[in-house]
Amino acid sequence: MRILRLAVAVVVAFAAWVVVAPVASAGSAADYPEFPYPPTSYDEPLRGQFHFSPRAGWMNDPNGSVYYRGQYHLFFQHNPHGLGWDTMHWGHATSPDLVHWTQKPVALEPGVHAGDLWSGNGIVDTGNVTGLRSGDDDPILLFSGTGGVTVHYSLDGARTFQTYDHGREVVDTGDHTSRDPKVFWHAPSRRWVMVLYVNEGQDGANFYTSPDLLHWTFRSRFTADWLFECPDMYQLPVDGNPGDTRWVLSAAKDNSYVLGDFDGTTFTPTSPVRRQDFGGGSAGSPFYASQTFTGDPAGRVVQTAWQGGNHGATWTGNLTFPVQLGLRTFADGIRLTRDPIAELAALRRDPFDLGARTLQPGTNPLERLRADTYELTAQFDLAGATASKFGFRLHTRADGTFDREVSYDRNAHTLYGAPLAPVNGRVTVHLLVDRGQLEIFGDGYSYTDNVDFDPGAQGISLFTEGGSVHLVSLRFNRITTAWGTGESTLDNNLGNGWTPTGGTWTDTAAGKQGTATGDAFYLSTTTASDLSYEGDVRIDSGAAAGLTFRTGYTANVDTAGVVKLWRPGRDIATYATPITAGRTYHLKVVAAGERIRVYLDRSAQPVIDATDTAYADGRLGANVFDGQATVDNLQLNTPGFDTNLAGPWHPVSGTWTAPGTTVQSRGAGDTFYLSSQTGADFTYSGDLTPVNGVAAGLVFRANADATAHYTANVDVNGLVKLWRPGHDIATYPTTIVPGRTYHLSVTARGANIRVSLDGVEVINATDTTYPSGLFGLNGFAGTARFRAVHVTS
Repeated sequence: MRILRLAVAVVVAFAAWVVVAPVASAGSAADYPEFPYPPTSYDEPLRGQFHFSPRAGWMNDPNGSVYYRGQYHLFFQHNPHGLGWDTMHWGHATSPDLVHWTQKPVALEPGVHAGDLWSGNGIVDTGNVTGLRSGDDDPILLFSGTGGVTVHYSLDGARTFQTYDHGREVVDTGDHTSRDPKVFWHAPSRRWVMVLYVNEGQDGANFYTSPDLLHWTFRSRFTADWLFECPDMYQLPVDGNPGDTRWVLSAAKDNSYVLGDFDGTTFTPTSPVRRQDFGGGSAGSPFYASQTFTGDPAGRVVQTAWQGGNHGATWTGNLTFPVQLGLRTFADGIRLTRDPIAELAALRRDPFDLGARTLQPGTNPLERLRADTYELTAQFDLAGATASKFGFRLHTRADGTFDREVSYDRNAHTLYGAPLAPVNGRVTVHLLVDRGQLEIFGDGYSYTDNVDFDPGAQGISLFTEGGSVHLVSLRFNRITTAWGTGESTLDNNLGNGWTPTGGTWTDTAAGKQGTATGDAFYLSTTTASDLSYEGDVRIDSGAAAGLTFRTGYTANVDTAGVVKLWRPGRDIATYATPITAGRTYHLKVVAAGERIRVYLDRSAQPVIDATDTAYADGRLGANVFDGQATVDNLQLNTPGFDTNLAGPWHPVSGTWTAPGTTVQSRGAGDTFYLSSQTGADFTYSGDLTPVNGVAAGLVFRANADATAHYTANVDVNGLVKLWRPGHDIATYPTTIVPGRTYHLSVTARGANIRVSLDGVEVINATDTTYPSGLFGLNGFAGTARFRAVHVTS
């Protein structure tokens, strides 16, 4: 979606409260993925407690929402560097249940990914029809761009994304304005379908089909004055009957939709144009640019929309609460229904039911209720009713004033000013009330609004005016906060539910950062007795940081120049070695009974081998002492990095960490990570992934500071290269796809060096410069990953 189309009046309104912030800027591969967010409790004034909003910065349209292996992935238009629209990124959040969201590092960044990164959608390529799969994860594709469609993909479960084919547009719309691709699977024709907003002198949508998500053929065009940007399309059963379905085609303008037939190439409308929500319908309004998730495991069609206008001191905009869509037959025809998803039940607390009764003017059966965020569901019977209007007044005060009235006009048949006809003589009203968000649902009715509710006025009034009305039923539920259940940047296999004990713990791009005077701990809920526990530890400033296990033991690195195993009241053992602030160290603890061994930087032998009987089991976590430190990649009982090269390893340049079973480099230029093992004649191999950036390689016959070495690498500029400082020895041209894993092998015998790619020899060269030296790894100008690194004689 293009936010620049905001009406002048809306822009002026925004300008009244948007804090001046730095202009959004392009990122770099060396810093990707970024996580540029300040700490937050998610409890600021007007911050929705069960409506997703960005941790900081601006958001608008939901984009690319998919379900993948137990997690819903929400992507959205985002400026993480300011409170206004500027230089669009794709934000990213995940949830196990569509309710509890955790913000993740930015998915798409200008400067790293091609195109303007405006709205689009996502698909999980479970069948690998793209042929992009490399490893255990299915490709996840994001479609974006204006004036054509660009594809970005992830091969590591949405941790990172790469741009397909250097940004080549898979759909080219020439000089016509186009944006907001929506892709879905059409089972009868066994093809993928794309619906794309295109203005060819008139608003409308173009339809394309593809067998592989990468090569698209134009099929048809559908034009309508209401079809302005952010099209969405999906199929729904009528009245729950799977044998009677309709296709729904919607657009952002006025939240419009029509029902129709679709044969895989052409859409034919069969209904009048209706509104899916009466709130807003223009950019920046309370409801706009709705999009449905793909791949819901229950087969539901779940939708969210951009709820513009809400804001706080650090964030702008939020999403509507997810709803399940349906089609239902009413007196005036088949209409779309929107109902909050069933997972809302996880947030409900303190239910209160009000039984059937006749409501009279001047009474309030809810006068004792006080609530901040809550849900109300009520049904009224209009038979014999004499009231002119009835409903709810929200956030009332003792003087009778209130923040918002939601009432039904019995004569006009309107709820909150929008049409709602009774069904079988009854009116159902369903409210979701959050700190700055109000959502109203009825039978085939939806109205989303922004209300800056006064936190000091939390009364609720059920009222009637001009006469009586019969209340059939009413249920009230408090809605508790959905925030704070997941880890944004701490990569670990210990689950959620971490708790701090002392100090301050915040999320950074490098992991979890603790700051403390004295000792502070960050503890998971996972406990263990005999264990292998490892992770990356970096002292940013101050004294020490480490891994805590069995609740009471900690193995740390200390800038006093030691690795230490300690428990409260006793230093069990130490190992003297230089420890430098700002460098990442890899610690591993192996505990079996009373024996505890500590390894540093993949050392072949433990640097500490001690016994202690104080603690037999307990929780796992991290520790910081007298300063600031960052921990990441905390893994319990996993195989870790697979290599037979002797350690300890040491970084010469760049940042080297250990996510999962890999090691990863990050840096703006050449980065080197060297083992302690040397060789002259050998075969050396590994699996290399140029994630974002330029190259990943195997280093051999190197000196201790990597100023002399050979490196064989894969380079996304389209080659395999054998090089040494100052000289490219040989190259082999071939396509190297960013994000894909390649098996590279080097066989060195004297001056002869042969390089094989995926089992095929591609370089056979001679060079006499370096006869022997250290083995290691190299990344260049970005991020690279390495696994299964082995040497044989």
